[in-house]
Amino acid sequence: MNPFQYTRSSAASGAIQSLVKEPQAHFLAGGTNLIDLIKMGVLRPERLVDINALPLRGIEAIAGGLRIGALASNSEVADHPLVLQDYPLLAQAINAGASPQLRNMATVGGNIMQRTRCNYFFDTAMPCNKRSPGSGCGALDGYNRMHALFGASEKCIAVNPSDMNVALTALEAVVHVKGPKRDRKIAFSDFHRLPGDHPEKDNTLERTELIISVDLPANSFNRHVHYLKVRDRTSFAFALISVAAALDLEGDKIKGARLAMGGVAHKPWRLHGAEAFLLGKTSGEDVFRQAARIAMQGAKAYKYNQFKLTLAPNAILQALKTASSLG
Repeated sequence: MNPFQYTRSSAASGAIQSLVKEPQAHFLAGGTNLIDLIKMGVLRPERLVDINALPLRGIEAIAGGLRIGALASNSEVADHPLVLQDYPLLAQAINAGASPQLRNMATVGGNIMQRTRCNYFFDTAMPCNKRSPGSGCGALDGYNRMHALFGASEKCIAVNPSDMNVALTALEAVVHVKGPKRDRKIAFSDFHRLPGDHPEKDNTLERTELIISVDLPANSFNRHVHYLKVRDRTSFAFALISVAAALDLEGDKIKGARLAMGGVAHKPWRLHGAEAFLLGKTSGEDVFRQAARIAMQGAKAYKYNQFKLTLAPNAILQALKTASSLG
C-alpha cells in the first residue's frame, strides 16, 4: 500500500475543495470498497479525505417520499422502520449483500459508487481498460463467467456488483450531489454509465462532486416485492444474477410493475419492456414467463457465461412468482 495523506473534514464545502486542489485525493466514508482498491494497487491516492463527520446520516420522510443521507450505513437503512414499511424491496436487496459486519460499515453513497469485482480489474498484472484505459479487456477472451449480458462493449464486459443499486433503479431513486460550483439531482437511471469507449468512467458524477443524499419517491410497491439473488454461495458472494421485482396488484390484475436485474450489465439493468408487457395483465406463471422472455431480448453471452441465458429468465420468473405470492 502506497503512503498517503489523511484529512478529516467537518463541512461538505471543505471536503469538496480538498478534491479540487488535489487531483489524486479521494473521499473516505466506510471504506469497504476503497480500502480493497488501495490494498490491491488499483487505486493509489495521495490523500484520503474522511467525510464521516459530515451531517449526512439522516433517514427521514420528506414531501413525496423518503430521503436517505449518503453516510447512512447499509444496516441503518435496511432496518429503518420507514424503509421496511414503504420500501421493503430496498431492505431485501441490502440484506442480500455482503456480511453483517460490512453492512454496518458500508454507506449508501459508497455502495452507489462501488466498483466492479471483475478479476481482471483487480489484478494489476492483467489488461483492463477500466483500470488502465487502452490496455485491453482481459475478460473478453478470458474467464468471463461473472460478466455482462447487456450493454457491454469491446472495451469492457464487467458488471456493476451492487445489490442496493438494483433496488434503487427499480424504485426510481434520485441522487442529490454537491459540487464546487453547483448542486444537482441525478435520476438513478442516469447515474451509472454503460462502458462504451470509456469503461474507466463508472458513472456521471464529476470527480469533485459529493453525494449528499438519495431520495425515494412515494410508490405503491410496498407489499408484493421480492429481491432474488443467485450466487455461488449463500453468504458474502456477488450475484451471478439478481432480480428486483415489485408488483402493484388489484386482486390478481397487475396495475404496475418494476423490474431490474443485477449481475448482467455495467449498470443496474432496468427491464422496461417486461414492465410494459405486464401492465394490465392477470398475474400468473405463463404471463411471468412471457415477461422473462421479453426481458432477455438483446442479451449476448460470452464463452463462460452462456448459462446466464437460462439462469436469468428463470430468476425473473421466480422473482415475479414470489412477489405475487404464487411461488
